[in-house]
Amino acid sequence: MVSFIVRLKFASDDRAEVAALVALLATESRREPGCISYIPHQAQDDPDTIVIYEQYRDPQALEAHRASEHFKKYAIGGIFQKMKDRQNEILIALV
Repeated sequence: MVSFIVRLKFASDDRAEVAALVALLATESRREPGCISYIPHQAQDDPDTIVIYEQYRDPQALEAHRASEHFKKYAIGGIFQKMKDRQNEILIALV
């Protein structure tokens, strides 16, 4: 399993648009056969920060996600165009 956390920072003016794009991306991503979990969050202490927790069955499922049309449309063509900062944290399960 591949798990990671993505932390994205946006301008306050883009908050509503980004939230809508993230909702669309989450809905489509959860339909992927290799997606185990795709949960977007808003940081409690910073409403301009979105944190997404993602889990995929294996590296191939993650690659399929990144190659999907919905990822290209909503992430690359939308969310990534609005972000001011992006951090990824890859997680390795202990159990």
